[in-house]
Amino acid sequence: MDEQKYDALKIENQICFPLYACSREIIKQYKPFLNELDLTYTQYITMMVLWEHKTQTVKELGERLFLDSGTLTPLLKKMEAKGLLCRKRSVEDERNLLVTITEAGEQLKERAVTVPAQMAKCSLLDSKEAAELYRILYKMLGM
Repeated sequence: MDEQKYDALKIENQICFPLYACSREIIKQYKPFLNELDLTYTQYITMMVLWEHKTQTVKELGERLFLDSGTLTPLLKKMEAKGLLCRKRSVEDERNLLVTITEAGEQLKERAVTVPAQMAKCSLLDSKEAAELYRILYKMLGM
């Protein structure tokens, strides 16, 4: 039997597997820092967008974070219950749900500002390697 025929099915030949495993490991490394902020990783990246843009539609958030509305809706409800953001229908177009950071959400930014530097200490990559990986990953995302 020709075993080479099945080489493409070996896990070590899949680019998706190390990406998946690294993603899980990185998120695990974020956990202690984000626990201090009472945020999950997905809530943290949502806050990062809102710290920068203040108000976004759910659609815009989904596009920026590569998340669908089925994932975003329960996430945003939990964050609204924590007082980090508020959701309301757009006056111009009621089909659009606007998500706006609250004062409490803005204040959390001050506590979160150290997270990227803490995470950088966890990386096995030097700054040049990290920049190259960043470039390649965004290329894979078509950006």
